[in-house]
Amino acid sequence: MIAHGLLSRDEAIIAGVEKLRFFPLAVSGGRGSRLIEVGGRELLDLSASWTAAGLGYGHPAVIDAVTHAIESPAGASGLSVISEVTIELAEQLAATLPVTSTTDVRVYLGNSGTDANDVVLRACRRATGRRRIIAFEGGYHGGLGLAMAVSHVFVKAGVSPDPDTTFLPFPDPLRPHTSDPETVRADLRERLRAELSKADVACVIIEPIQSDGGLIIPADGCLEMIAEECRSFNVPLIVDEVKVGLARTGTMHAFEYEGFTPDIITFGKSLGGGLPLSAAVGPAWILDEGTASSLLTTAGNPVCAAAGVAVLSTIQGERLDARAEQAGVILCDAVATGVAERGLDDRVGSVRGRGLTIGIDLVRGGDLSSPDPLLARKVVYRAWQLGAVVFYVGDHVLEVTPPLTISDSEILEGAELLLTAIEEADRVSDAMVAPFAGW
Repeated sequence: MIAHGLLSRDEAIIAGVEKLRFFPLAVSGGRGSRLIEVGGRELLDLSASWTAAGLGYGHPAVIDAVTHAIESPAGASGLSVISEVTIELAEQLAATLPVTSTTDVRVYLGNSGTDANDVVLRACRRATGRRRIIAFEGGYHGGLGLAMAVSHVFVKAGVSPDPDTTFLPFPDPLRPHTSDPETVRADLRERLRAELSKADVACVIIEPIQSDGGLIIPADGCLEMIAEECRSFNVPLIVDEVKVGLARTGTMHAFEYEGFTPDIITFGKSLGGGLPLSAAVGPAWILDEGTASSLLTTAGNPVCAAAGVAVLSTIQGERLDARAEQAGVILCDAVATGVAERGLDDRVGSVRGRGLTIGIDLVRGGDLSSPDPLLARKVVYRAWQLGAVVFYVGDHVLEVTPPLTISDSEILEGAELLLTAIEEADRVSDAMVAPFAGW
């Protein structure tokens, strides 16, 4: 009854424009890798709140850092106040990047991945004097402003695109190609070079793994190829690591998998340990231009900055990148084995991932060309009923991104819950999922 009352109150007062609901999840707390529902039921969170809870819930390092910072905060804004913790966060973040010198590197601190991407996109236009942006089909870079207008997932849903943005196909090795990376690279190189040669491109922005577009891992070598082409035409490359960065893919930064360094990297979600915090790291000639042109009052505030320092220190001190790589192998193997043993091949077309960024492709008849969005809606609902939180992206792909601190036993528990949810999805009726629009 308590949960039902909370759901009714939510429906009556919270604006629908900020709701992305998949099942009636009413939460009263969380600890580690688990969320606690109103009423006391514990759920294994295989999403980590869309990766925002990268260290799980109630991590001691974040609690200590935030408690200390808020007892005597150095102001509440980074706009007109210099604070040591904010500078420390920026220095630590820049130091994680594989660059030889931080002399010409600048760090923007913000509140969300949306503003980080919006700021760097506008900065590139201002610094280069060019207008056109190259983004990718299926991409997501933010929910407001220019970041939203270059996000193809919103454009596909009816949002007006930025008029000076060109969308190229994301280098998906599975659709429409057939796992031949050379074919994917060649096709994309030809299209990208044709656009860059027009000499009007301010920047290229891409996700190292396309998350909300369907957990798509680019064909091998494609990101490095994009970086090479951008360098040859002197066009800044932005890699959006907001969702999959900071150790989640088994390396500190997802772009490191291909051994190149982009011009600008954006961060968010897990950087704040559950608090609103984002960042962009890039060259001074881009991020120093237009003083006071990107102002958010609470951006760079000392409490969120303290959380960010704690998150970075924990990731590096506990080698959570290596842990994510190991845990991801365990989880993928458990799911793939279970799919074969339970005869779920007709519903699961692909299990793929890097580290703890994993996608489970739900299809009809085992055919990757026949995605099954309704099955995805029912699977995530059934998983919630069974005691797990997982969401779908790209209409039909389960996005599995648990906290980096998840234990081996919880990984195996999660795999079992996912497999059972796929197996028992038919127990969920159309009427049960009808109130939850999801994407």
